[in-house]
Amino acid sequence: MQSPSRIKITDVRLRRLKMIQDLGFIEPAWDVGGKMLFSVGGTPFVEIHTDAGIVGIGPGIEAGQIGRAREILVGQDPFDMERHEGVMRYHIRGAHYQGRAGLDIALWDIIGKASGQPLYKVWGGAKDKVPAYASMVRLSTIEERADLAVRLADEGWKAIKLRLHYQTLSEDVALVEKVRKAIGHRMEIMVDANQAQSSGNWQPGLFWDFRRAVETARELQRLGVYWLEEPLPRYHFDQLARLSEKVEMPIAGGENNPGIHEFVQMLEKNVYGILQPEGMVLGGMTPVRRIAVLADAYGKQVVPHHGGRGLGTVAHLHMVCALANAPYLELLHDPPVGEYQHGWSMFTEPPVVDSEGYVAAPTKPGLGVEIKPDWIEEN
Repeated sequence: MQSPSRIKITDVRLRRLKMIQDLGFIEPAWDVGGKMLFSVGGTPFVEIHTDAGIVGIGPGIEAGQIGRAREILVGQDPFDMERHEGVMRYHIRGAHYQGRAGLDIALWDIIGKASGQPLYKVWGGAKDKVPAYASMVRLSTIEERADLAVRLADEGWKAIKLRLHYQTLSEDVALVEKVRKAIGHRMEIMVDANQAQSSGNWQPGLFWDFRRAVETARELQRLGVYWLEEPLPRYHFDQLARLSEKVEMPIAGGENNPGIHEFVQMLEKNVYGILQPEGMVLGGMTPVRRIAVLADAYGKQVVPHHGGRGLGTVAHLHMVCALANAPYLELLHDPPVGEYQHGWSMFTEPPVVDSEGYVAAPTKPGLGVEIKPDWIEEN
């Protein structure tokens, strides 16, 4: 193997997994009438090849961006991440979850593999495992959510995130009361209002105003909720800061904000108690690391958001393990259709949530996971 300082990128390719099983869809609580599709396989991923024989992998990007990615990256040293992040931010945009984040993650995978270290070590190595919280997708019924919470607690999960999208405050509070009564304090309860999905003043379902947010936050604080997530529109920073002043429970958010400068404003205005940068929205793990450092300087925790599965979730697992100020990993887990295991079944040795609710970071170099070769479509 060549010295890491002499490695050069030779190609960027888009590959696809065979469709193994169509699992169907879930109607997300935040998108009334919408469909969130789930499958085993059938998704794209990106490969970045080097002249050292090292291949980095990351989530798929838009097919139309591959040619530009080759122009930017081929012949370059994969270790020059500051250069790559800046150039890709300017030239490669793409939709969230299909943009340059896949390239950023694949480059970091190369760096880890060339260095012989898993990414959580490369990024800081604060811990080697982290508790996961089961992030719900459906609104469902109060009774079903309480029953599922009991089952998850029995399985060892440390925390659950509920979605609040009922028409009335009393229904939202009743959901949390029912779950709290069912599980006691065996699990932490997080709550997501999903009021920041849109960058404007409209989105599907009920749109909260400031009064609804304050009244809900006070009720949730009474019930010992760990955080209330995105209770107001995305750019209502002043109102969010006022809300944060009115309750001791942390207000969390930031998953849909695509710019680091926005997180600077959040910190300066004390908008959130917990920041939730999303690597697939920001353009990769490089900006997430920067935001985490900023948050630490302000004494804030970060719990990176991740609404995807597969390689993106693995990258976020490494990041959470790397950071001292990141206490939880988000895992979409709304069984049976939304089982988290489906998203990791593409790997030969997938990570697992253990009986104590923790997920250990892979210890092999880079992302530390290998895609099952027989699942990959031929070019």
